Amino acid sequence: MVKPIKAVAAVALAGLALAACGGGSSGAAGDGGGKKVVISTDLPLQGASKDASDSTNNAIKLYLEQVGNKAGDYTVELKTYDNSTAAKGAWDDATCAKNAQEHVANTAEVAVMGTFNSGCAKIEVPVLNQDPTGPMLMVSHANTNPGLTKTWDPGEPQKYYPSGTRNYARVVTTDDYQGAAAAIYAQEKLGVKSVYILNDNQTYGQGVGKSFETKAAALGIKVIANEPWDAKQANYTALFNKINAAKPDMVYLAGIYDNNGGQLVKDKVAVLGDNAGAVKLMGPDGFTGYPELNKLPQAQGMYLTFAGLTTDQLKAGGGAAAKLLEDYKAKYGADPASNYALYGVAAVQVILAAIEKSDGSRKSVTEQVLSGTGISIPADKAAIGKEIKIDPATGDTTAIDISVEVIKDNKETFVAAQTVS
Repeated sequence: MVKPIKAVAAVALAGLALAACGGGSSGAAGDGGGKKVVISTDLPLQGASKDASDSTNNAIKLYLEQVGNKAGDYTVELKTYDNSTAAKGAWDDATCAKNAQEHVANTAEVAVMGTFNSGCAKIEVPVLNQDPTGPMLMVSHANTNPGLTKTWDPGEPQKYYPSGTRNYARVVTTDDYQGAAAAIYAQEKLGVKSVYILNDNQTYGQGVGKSFETKAAALGIKVIANEPWDAKQANYTALFNKINAAKPDMVYLAGIYDNNGGQLVKDKVAVLGDNAGAVKLMGPDGFTGYPELNKLPQAQGMYLTFAGLTTDQLKAGGGAAAKLLEDYKAKYGADPASNYALYGVAAVQVILAAIEKSDGSRKSVTEQVLSGTGISIPADKAAIGKEIKIDPATGDTTAIDISVEVIKDNKETFVAAQTVS
């Protein structure tokens, strides 16, 4: 992280010098002197996550239109960034680092909505944190790795905030809750007594796999193994033959669908049988929001958890969330492809509330969220149908919602809300 962070400081200082000379900052309010600001989204727009990201961007655009592109006295423009590559078909480390530098260099930009993947956030947050005009705020709608805000792996979360001041918040709960909730549901509702965990060897997958393993063991579920799968493998027949010999009641896929998850699901069923049979299949929210997965015959009966309230629940709850979903369908012809779409809007609501209270500078926008009383969006206005409250000490949301779904008839269907303490 050292080289990119140093580089971004140089880029930002150069940008500030240009602004001081009167160039490259048309309509900018990054220094608090204007009434026009830019917010951005930073999402994977290529590969398997494209549908989820597109629906999130569309929901945000719709919401901004509905509020007149205003935050108090400020006019708000939206800029979208892509943190994926066509070659990888998923989020990319180098692209995330490059995006972080571009966020800082764009002097009109005051806050970032994103990222989708926790690993990308861990690259970008420290760069935004060292912005000489900030720190610059990032609010995520989907990062669930605990280490971004609380003690988890060594050095976390302090290493993401080298300035000593926090600049990151999120509107979803974390994987220490999600993994635990999945283990509770597996034992109580599915009767699972033994499990084989596969993780994708990335930040998110390792984290949610660790949480699931810890809670499963505490509940008396036998954890046969927790090992990585290789996303570059042509097939996983040999892997599942090995798992078959261990005779688990369930396979838990801790990771993201982008990492060859479709092939993994196909080969699970080919070797261990369908998901309603003797060996259940479960995955976390890294497998939600993928129409391609939902249409796989082999995915039917797969259980999923989601770190929030699903689109089905938001519709049923009525209010602002249901109205936004109704408007979304009227404009785009279908429901959002991802449960996270409205959480993207919720993250933007936090950003807009911070802008309205601020002097228009990056530093001030960040301070509204992560100091004082923080930001609260009342339930009757919140895009997720319940109060959004950010703890200014940590950046975490006070809401702990875990939903369980099952893939049935080629779509994700809500099954239960799983409580976890």
